[in-house]
Amino acid sequence: MSQKSADISADVGERTRALLVGCGDISRTWLRAVRDIPELEIVGLVDIRPQAAKQLAVEFELEQNVAIAEELGSALDHTGAEVVFNCTVPEAHLAVTLDALERGCHVLTEKPLADSMVHARQLVDAAQTAGRLLAVVQNRRYDARIRQLRHFLRSGALGSITTVHSDFFMGAHTNSFRDRIEHPLLLDMAIHTFDAARLITGADPVSVYCHEWNPAGSWYDGDASVVAIFEMSAGIVYTYRGSWCAEGLNTTWESDWRIMGERGAVTWDGADDFRVEVVDKTGSFYSEMKQVKIPSYNAGDKTGGHGGVIREFIRCVRLGGTPETVGTDNIRSLAMVFAAIQSTGLHRAVAVDLSAH
Repeated sequence: MSQKSADISADVGERTRALLVGCGDISRTWLRAVRDIPELEIVGLVDIRPQAAKQLAVEFELEQNVAIAEELGSALDHTGAEVVFNCTVPEAHLAVTLDALERGCHVLTEKPLADSMVHARQLVDAAQTAGRLLAVVQNRRYDARIRQLRHFLRSGALGSITTVHSDFFMGAHTNSFRDRIEHPLLLDMAIHTFDAARLITGADPVSVYCHEWNPAGSWYDGDASVVAIFEMSAGIVYTYRGSWCAEGLNTTWESDWRIMGERGAVTWDGADDFRVEVVDKTGSFYSEMKQVKIPSYNAGDKTGGHGGVIREFIRCVRLGGTPETVGTDNIRSLAMVFAAIQSTGLHRAVAVDLSAH
């Protein structure tokens, strides 16, 4: 295959040309986000269903400015795009991303990076061989509140982190591919919370024991409920409880958190409610505690969800640098998913393989 658009001009006045591949529902989130990135231009929409691409072009008033194609190669030949946004379903990530990298494009993909660890490692290797950026839209990292929490924990106010608990309960009637796949919670959603745990703690997974089941009344074909216990580096224990078919008392999409340190604890509801208690005095059966507030924190450009990830990625493409969600790092969050799946199949704890090759 011929290499397309090897390098971007250093002139930041020129707009970076991008193709969006996969015109399902999630693509709308991307297209809303790129409206606020003036240095980026969407030059093509690609989908095996041309009508879906045409409909999206009309919806976002792009029909006069974008190429519509059923196949990535022809779209690249027509537009000379430098970047590919991969919004396809997970099982298509390998083929689309490999094709884009081989043609000299940088790739930002929807999560997960790939539908298996073998494929994920293949993609990471391909990006390094091509000398191109490959990153993942891990959009929940780019939330001002999780950045505020991370900054507070790194201040040492609680001492060393010892234990982290997260709960994700959502009665999600998606009416999509999620309803039919195996491991719908682990494969589609848990990586958000697993990746957030890595962000908050600064730790990586060592091993996991996971139990997965499908409760009575579930509308999913695969097991939609999970309990997992991760041993993390630095001696941290992280637990995850979750369900895609929890009717009532749903958590936020960001999960509900309890983080315990040597000198106190913090809870976060995934929205705006932080509660913190730190040790004020010891010597009695219970330590005397005092409530403190998490200080405000300016997260800079690490905000905006999809928009924040895309903006950082495009900046790195144009000016150099490494996106926070680069594949070589994000594969560690993906490893948590597939180790959990392995554990639930074996009914025992397994090591988490963090090798990227």
